[in-house]
Amino acid sequence: MINPKLLRQFAVEPGSEVSLKDYVTDWTETDEAKELGKDVIKERAAEILAESRKQLSEAQELLYASDTHSVLIVLQAMDAAGKDGTIRHVMSGVNPQGCQVFSFKKPSAEELDHNFLWRYMKSLPERGRIGIFNRSYYEDVLVVKVHPEWLGPGSPAKPDKSFWEKRYEDINNFEKHLSRNGTLILKFFLHVSKKEQKKRFLERLTNPEKHWKFSEADLEEREHWKSYRKAFEDAISATCTKKSPWWIVPADRKYVARAIVADVIVTAIQDLGLKYPKVSDEKLARLAEARAKLEGGKNDDDDETP
Repeated sequence: MINPKLLRQFAVEPGSEVSLKDYVTDWTETDEAKELGKDVIKERAAEILAESRKQLSEAQELLYASDTHSVLIVLQAMDAAGKDGTIRHVMSGVNPQGCQVFSFKKPSAEELDHNFLWRYMKSLPERGRIGIFNRSYYEDVLVVKVHPEWLGPGSPAKPDKSFWEKRYEDINNFEKHLSRNGTLILKFFLHVSKKEQKKRFLERLTNPEKHWKFSEADLEEREHWKSYRKAFEDAISATCTKKSPWWIVPADRKYVARAIVADVIVTAIQDLGLKYPKVSDEKLARLAEARAKLEGGKNDDDDETP
């Protein structure tokens, strides 16, 4: 597992004013990382990811068996930061029956006719399950803050500061309600640099196997980089709480990002202190009878095929 002291540098302090320039996008370029070397870091990250997958599989089974909590994982990022790959690599060892992933695109007319949280409420994980939001209700204080013309019917043409503050308040109250009702909320911002995003966009344009990933809208939104950056800073600052924390994960090196996300998820679930349900004395007696019946029965090898 990752050293807790090292991991804390990616955790946002609740109530703090976030400036993304204070968070690295490539952890391998830090002084402490350079002492180790990129090859060592990559190898160690692979080991952490493998161990976290194993522990996550065990934690998920316990989560399902206890049936007392659910887990909501929120992934937000600039385009091409690696959200899909993070989900695929981190959750690969999890039983698909206990995990659900939702990707939220442009809202439909029906969704716009409801409050902005409505479509996300329908997709929340039930107790015993892990839910992953690939983009989330935070889009409603991110993309629409950059493009207020996309807010939908009934919204002001030029929303002021108080409009966004009320939305942050709505999100905080929503997450507080979920937390009170047994949902563990973990929020990750995959922090990729503009230079690395350009590199990944070019790969999509030059590699035929990745052409399908490219959208002209990606380049259009890249022109609003500074506005998105400010929107993320404001949203993270306003909605990072002790019960619903934000983690700013350096994402220029995918293997680093995946190891960090996996470690945080596993540790947080383990910290819930979940236990398998206790079996009553009456049930234990019935189990003993069933075991004795099986052990005392005739040899299965003696059965003849009819």
